[in-house]
Amino acid sequence: MTHRPLFLLTNDDGIQSPGLRAAVRAVRELGEVLVVAPATQQTAMGRSFTGRPDAVLEPVPFEVDGAAVRAFACEGSPASVVRHGLQVLCRERRPDLLVSGINYGENVGSSIGASGTVGAAMEAAARGIPALAASQQMHPDRFMHHGDQDWRASEHFLRLFARKVVRARLPQDVDLLKLDVPEGATPETPWRLSRLSRQRYFELVFDEPGLHSRLKDGRVTVQVDHEALEPDSDVHALVRERVVAVTPLSLDATSRADFADIHRALEG
Repeated sequence: MTHRPLFLLTNDDGIQSPGLRAAVRAVRELGEVLVVAPATQQTAMGRSFTGRPDAVLEPVPFEVDGAAVRAFACEGSPASVVRHGLQVLCRERRPDLLVSGINYGENVGSSIGASGTVGAAMEAAARGIPALAASQQMHPDRFMHHGDQDWRASEHFLRLFARKVVRARLPQDVDLLKLDVPEGATPETPWRLSRLSRQRYFELVFDEPGLHSRLKDGRVTVQVDHEALEPDSDVHALVRERVVAVTPLSLDATSRADFADIHRALEG
């Protein structure tokens, strides 16, 4: 019998997110699918290990286009849920690929440390499991309100790279791939490899800032410094070129600066 790859799917938008069902739709013909996702909205939880201490994995009804999919939900952050799922459900068989997404909203620039989508993928990568973190660009007002979206382009590129990663051996220091699909993309939209931009990209803005400004009064906005934008970055690919940004990420966050230069700076 030919071995069929096992895909473990998760997200940070919660088990009921249409983006998660789009991800299942993208990969279900490539192999076996197992869904393990947060029970509730967990956007911007990063790679935190939080959740209800007594939370357990609970089986939930989950269908995509009329077909039942084995799925579990857990009251925890995305990384916690992935860790829990791997320990409990995947003890006998490691997934061939972890897919996190498809996220409501792009994950680009230096703000990705806050991304639960990326955090979940990092947790799998830290355990030696290849991982993809997939996101679809849209207005920040839609991030927390899961309305109807056209996922066809994102499904196409997720399927494309899921197939590539399962078949390929990525180079040393590539622990996961981050996919960001521009709004209005089609399956014919080009893709290119990109670096992570050093720009923040997302910013919290208060209309009337003051000492007693409440978090709920702030608005998430996109702010891009086009003059300083790196031409090989994920932000440039997504915002300026309108192509799919494919960003290889490493778990090694060590600075690439020469240690001799750092010694001189510290001793000076």
